Amino acid sequence: MKNKVLKIHPNDNVIVALTDLFKGETVELDSQKYILQEDIAAKHKFAMYDFEIGSEIKMYDILVGKAQSPILKGGSINIFNVKHAVNSFEIRDNNSIWQAPDLSKFAGRTFNGFHRPDGSVGTANYWLVIPLVFCENRNIEVLREALVDDLGYARKHTYQNQTNDLISLYKAGKTIEEILSTDVQSTSDSTQKQKLFPNVDGVKFLLHDGGCGGTRQDSTALCGMLAGYITHPNCAGATVLSLGCQNAQVGELQAEITKRDANFQKPLYILEQQNIGTESEMMAQALKKTFTGLILANQNVRQPAPLDKLIIGLECGGSDGFSGISANPAIGYTSDLLVGLGGTVILAEFPELCGVEQELTDRCVSREDAKLFSHLVKTYNERAKAVGSGFDMNPSPGNIKDGLITDAIKSAGAAKKGGTSPITSVLDYPSKVTQKGLCLLCTPGNDVESTTAEVASGANLVLFTTGLGTPTGNPIAPVIKIATNTKLFNKMSDIIDLNTGTIIEGKESIEEAGERILEYIIQVASGEIEICAVRNGQDDFIPWKRGVSL
Repeated sequence: MKNKVLKIHPNDNVIVALTDLFKGETVELDSQKYILQEDIAAKHKFAMYDFEIGSEIKMYDILVGKAQSPILKGGSINIFNVKHAVNSFEIRDNNSIWQAPDLSKFAGRTFNGFHRPDGSVGTANYWLVIPLVFCENRNIEVLREALVDDLGYARKHTYQNQTNDLISLYKAGKTIEEILSTDVQSTSDSTQKQKLFPNVDGVKFLLHDGGCGGTRQDSTALCGMLAGYITHPNCAGATVLSLGCQNAQVGELQAEITKRDANFQKPLYILEQQNIGTESEMMAQALKKTFTGLILANQNVRQPAPLDKLIIGLECGGSDGFSGISANPAIGYTSDLLVGLGGTVILAEFPELCGVEQELTDRCVSREDAKLFSHLVKTYNERAKAVGSGFDMNPSPGNIKDGLITDAIKSAGAAKKGGTSPITSVLDYPSKVTQKGLCLLCTPGNDVESTTAEVASGANLVLFTTGLGTPTGNPIAPVIKIATNTKLFNKMSDIIDLNTGTIIEGKESIEEAGERILEYIIQVASGEIEICAVRNGQDDFIPWKRGVSL
């Protein structure tokens, strides 16, 4: 490691510890010496000079908090002496001219994807089985049991041998202490039967708890979100099960599909239980239609496509104090590369854009989009405050423990995922992305809700940064997990795909990491690399009900 500490922006007044520092230790940065007043854990920050009560704390050249008590030079910045604070923002004209990064390494490059009738290109080829209402979840499970294993899509990760070993120990009369001290090994068998349909990546079952009850707005949003998956480029077709009497009516789903694809041509089979009658008859029809749909889906083959057909969702979860200086700016550079190549990028998680609104509104190409973003952010925050919360309560215990002590600090780092390109569109959930370039999509900060929403809006691949480790995946879009630090990458290698701890260690620049990530994306999009979340069968899917979720 070249340096022990880092000042992120010249105008900042706090310094980030890149490694554990100790009370009394002297560190030097930019010819200035700092004697630490207390231990400073890696990822946390200390004061560049004495702060009085009310002093502004700046990181990334923005206000991220205010001192609640005096802080000495070299003293720790923590939840006890700093409180979340942000500046107000306004709508201003965008007169800036964006300069794309050097694109020469990727000019003319392609990936091998699945071309759809609407002109979109998928990075995978899945068949969907969807309940229109939670009442059909059991029938969906019955279909899963009937289809997945025999078609060759089952992935067996079994710990059953451990259970058998424990049973043997118990029967042998071993004590609890002896059982706990015995080493029992698992056998994770991820082998699959040979696929009957080799061009189909899988059959995915999107269970949820919506469709009835709640508000009519909930069911409308659900229909829109499900329509986003059905029309998604990674989806070859779908089987939909409806009860019949629920709020989320078939006609509403069909209207949402048409809204997203006016000339929808994929095979779609909708079965309504109250019209059909018995469960056995409904299951027989569902199985036959799904099987014939898979025959049609198997006719799709990968073909070359330009990189401008990629739509990348940007996500972070289990973030730490390194997120904003390694993984997030690295994929921000990847985002700029893709936008420069004519592709599309989705930046979401509105509660985690708190404090950077001025920068983002300034980057909006149209004044209307800037106003919409402002409206969505303010309305969201007001709704959170109305139930006793607010964006300032967003950092999780894990975030705080690893250096993100205010929502503004977390947000300033999270926004780096979006790079520097102009914002070409702002969308409310669950709308579909239709403009090339960088898009802002209103979603919660919740990892799975936001990832689910980004894919519903069209993301055919998701970049997910994490400093603490999270297994989050998606049923139909590859979710590439990127570690902010090497320790995490080595510790949780079964769920992490890429490492940007190299940036912290001075072994790689942000630009070099961003280019490496785009090379990896091309391989994943072409089906050449199976990422951890796909290999582990991590099919997380949680529709957002538009309630307050941070």
